[in-house]
Amino acid sequence: MNRNYHTIIIGGGAAGFFTAINLAERLPDARIVILERGKDVLNKVRISGGGRCNVTHAEFMPKELSLNYPRGEKELLGPFHSFMTGDTIGWFEERGVALKIEDDGRMFPTTDSSQTIINCFLELTLKHHIDILTSHNVTSIRKEEDWLVNTKEQQFICKNLVVTAGSSPKVWEMMRIVGHSIVRAVPSLFTFNIVDKKITELAGIALEATIEIPQLKLESQGPLLITHWGFSGPAILKMSAWGARELNESDYKFDVVINWLNHISTQECFETLVAQRSSKRQVGNEWLFDVPKRLWKFLVAGINLTEKNWADCSNNDLQNLATVLTASIFTINGKSTFKEEFVTAGGVDLKEINFKSFSSKKQENLYLAGEVLDIDAITGGFNFQNAWTGGWIIAQSINN
Repeated sequence: MNRNYHTIIIGGGAAGFFTAINLAERLPDARIVILERGKDVLNKVRISGGGRCNVTHAEFMPKELSLNYPRGEKELLGPFHSFMTGDTIGWFEERGVALKIEDDGRMFPTTDSSQTIINCFLELTLKHHIDILTSHNVTSIRKEEDWLVNTKEQQFICKNLVVTAGSSPKVWEMMRIVGHSIVRAVPSLFTFNIVDKKITELAGIALEATIEIPQLKLESQGPLLITHWGFSGPAILKMSAWGARELNESDYKFDVVINWLNHISTQECFETLVAQRSSKRQVGNEWLFDVPKRLWKFLVAGINLTEKNWADCSNNDLQNLATVLTASIFTINGKSTFKEEFVTAGGVDLKEINFKSFSSKKQENLYLAGEVLDIDAITGGFNFQNAWTGGWIIAQSINN
């Protein structure tokens, strides 16, 4: 096999394929190869969204879209003006893949199968004669007049090198050797493990809530899910992403304060409870504020009000109830990874990237996209949108 290429792409994931296909469409004579260390390509695409592939998110304003990136918000704003959600939808539709919007804004192929996306990419790489070499683990890269890329099997030579290898420590180390700074990796998108196992008996309950970690000055709002190990749901995942570094520094040990009534304050709650004194029913049998029955009974039992009648409650009783409804405190000790869709905060320092082209400021003809950069997003299709945007811009930026 001729080992000389116009462009070598390290990493056979979403960003790598999107770069390769768009580059081949723009420069049909360019010889392009994707080097993938694993036996299969597009693994994250395959498992995303429970096997349905959460392609992007129905957010059509660049500024609003960028707000979903705890790391990369400022840097992605410009690129999103060039290629974002609407462009992604159009790109796939032009190639025979229709997308649909779900109620929460996530977008999937209408087939509800990630294989539709994978087949689209594989057919296009075949059509454009892009080489895909699996089980090719890159061991070193070196810049001379051209780029020299070594795997255990052979050495490759190229003019342009694109790195889309995700959060691979080995590839990060190669980037450091060629002059880049690496921001230390910490987990993002994880759930909270709780010390008080009593509440885990309520597993399956979900409701809109506001969550705070006062000691770390973190706050989040949205759907909260009680699980067998603690707390999950979008509100928790969002907090874990925005507070990834602070939570890591705390060794995942902290107190979380939950307002089960979402935006209702303690005082507003207390005033509503006082008005309830006209009822002669027991507090444990008359739940308010649309709080799920099992959760209401759990909270009321915790302050010994289950069998007390509303009419017999003192102001102190009602103040205690208002507090547990709007400011319950739970001790967190550890985290759990969110399904298979593990995301890492960390990677190549964003100050060293030119985001007009996603090119390196340290080396000529070196481009980086996807999670190899210190960019990550909350769950909902945003990490893929970052991959599509970076890949597309690189493909427009590489010269003959």
